[in-house]
Amino acid sequence: MTSFNIRELAPTDTQALLAFEVQNREWFEAHIDAREPAFYSLQGVAEHIGEYLSGFAVGAWHPLVIEDVQGNIVGRANLKNIDATSRCAEVGYRVGEQFCGQGLATLALRHLIETARSRWALTQLLAYVFEDNAGSQKVLERCGFVPDPVAIQQTGNERRFVLTL
Repeated sequence: MTSFNIRELAPTDTQALLAFEVQNREWFEAHIDAREPAFYSLQGVAEHIGEYLSGFAVGAWHPLVIEDVQGNIVGRANLKNIDATSRCAEVGYRVGEQFCGQGLATLALRHLIETARSRWALTQLLAYVFEDNAGSQKVLERCGFVPDPVAIQQTGNERRFVLTL
């Protein structure tokens, strides 16, 4: 596999993140909920980064970007809704279309799992995925997540997956 770097999101990522999101917009919207149109601008992405970094500062988020060897953003991964009391968080990740099938989503999710354990001392991770997103479900299962048959989402065709750490 090609070498990739996973690092924390930074305020200086605005242009690179916008390019990544615009390039993959159609691909992402085929698999996950669409972003608001205002997001797809320098101001929109700068505000998005600011919100994520504010969440990181208070311990509610851990936003990451995935870069190729040239420093281009090729994916993202996040711990979100981190709850220190229940020691639980949600995971989310997205990989650019041209990088799918290279194990990058698995690499990112394993990085999130390790970060959840070592930095945040979490004991449970949750993931929500649309039923027709078989690729993402395979990534979750490969990393030890199991479908939660009890949790049925009332909004759409999402399935919840759980990993006990």
